Amino acid sequence: MFEAVEVGAKVEKAAYKKEAEKLRMELLTAQKRLPEAKVPLVVLVSGVEAAGKTTFTNTLLEWLDARGVQVHAPWTPTDEESERPPFWRWWRSLPPAGRAAVFLGSWYSDPIVGRVFKELSEAELDAELERIERFESMLVAEGAVVVKLWLHITKAEQRKRFKSLEEDAETRWRVTEQDWKFHKRYDKFRAVSERALRHTSTGQAPWTLVEATDKRHMTLTGVRAVLDALRARFDAPAAPAPKPAPPPRKASGGKNILRSLDYTLKLSEKEYDGRLAEAQGRIGKLTRRMRKEGRSLTLVFEGADAAGKGGAIRRLTRAMDARLYRVISTAAPTDEERAHPYLWRFWREVPRAGRVTVYDRSWYGRVLVERLEGFCAAADWKRAYSEICEFEEQLVAAGTILRKFWLAITPEEQLKRFKDRELTPYKQYKIGPEDWRNRAKWDGYEAAACEMIEKTSTAECPWVPVEAVDKGWARVKVAETVAEALKSEL
Repeated sequence: MFEAVEVGAKVEKAAYKKEAEKLRMELLTAQKRLPEAKVPLVVLVSGVEAAGKTTFTNTLLEWLDARGVQVHAPWTPTDEESERPPFWRWWRSLPPAGRAAVFLGSWYSDPIVGRVFKELSEAELDAELERIERFESMLVAEGAVVVKLWLHITKAEQRKRFKSLEEDAETRWRVTEQDWKFHKRYDKFRAVSERALRHTSTGQAPWTLVEATDKRHMTLTGVRAVLDALRARFDAPAAPAPKPAPPPRKASGGKNILRSLDYTLKLSEKEYDGRLAEAQGRIGKLTRRMRKEGRSLTLVFEGADAAGKGGAIRRLTRAMDARLYRVISTAAPTDEERAHPYLWRFWREVPRAGRVTVYDRSWYGRVLVERLEGFCAAADWKRAYSEICEFEEQLVAAGTILRKFWLAITPEEQLKRFKDRELTPYKQYKIGPEDWRNRAKWDGYEAAACEMIEKTSTAECPWVPVEAVDKGWARVKVAETVAEALKSEL
């Protein structure tokens, strides 16, 4: 692979000056189209140590309007980053539509270095690369232009540059012990990097190899790659506006996981008080232990309108230290959130180690309300199942205890609660025209919920259907499930 960029390509000064002036104007013109097209640009500047990644990035910033670009040069993860999944810091750095982000070093660095120093097996490296490929595929599906540049120099050229820097007192500091450590393993880095690039160079997000021995050639090649990717995107036909999806297909025989629940389950007041108090006591102790062990807890609540999500959540949080938990009520996305990939707003809220996050509705809105109401294209909600599973798998891998509850009631019980809300002054804020519109689509939402549970309930991230006609039963089942999850995980 890398032999193709070890041919001694070079650009003379006069030719460079002429081409650079032309490319600079074309690049700036293309950048100005990003806001109108609502397209985010993601540029990865990766490659061999001392290949000129910083030099190229500086030139790229000079040629672009820097007001529309953010540069991210990750160092050793901070304490805040170390307490969350590794991809948390990359998600937070993604640009909104209309802007650009340049990553000087990226999500490829840790897997490659880890394999070179045998911290990862080949199978583990491949798993990381597959995760990266899915991440980049998601970025492209969400509308981003992803440009990946690999700046390459030979081992001899790298050594020459290190020596040159060390000989100058002004630049000696730039060569570290780690640089020589990496140089010693140049051949291993080359082999692992080639494996990584072959695995992740796709039609959606291909790698561009850049021979970086000659600075002028490196600059022109890298900038052309960015410009070509932008032009290809602008020339592509626009995606059609999303339409409401047809109602999901009902289960054969009229049976499904929600209709199979026993809605007659009920607790006496005495049973309710006793079991709830016991579960709350366990939750209080176990969440304190969870904090000491550096774990976090994420609870997701979904269900029909008026199913009792808020009441169940309040009975949980009463058992917890108020300093440890946060309840997030998910509403329609803001303009800032719409300008980013769908899961961006949920990645931002991933809790630090030792914290609890409770979602009153969540990322599952994409396969429920957004699907049914036509707020996203069919392709978006169909791929959301796998993207959500990927998100949850990363949470669990980082030490998060995750449980998801679907609070289920019957249509008759919902009607009863709606009418009660309309007649009770202090409950009237809970009922509005949107609730009645959603009720008219009961069968569609029920079928979508069943499909959601089927496709996203896993051993590590299970859905717990909760019979919620009796509020006492529902609250106790939720509390006992959380207590048992904490006990089994800690």
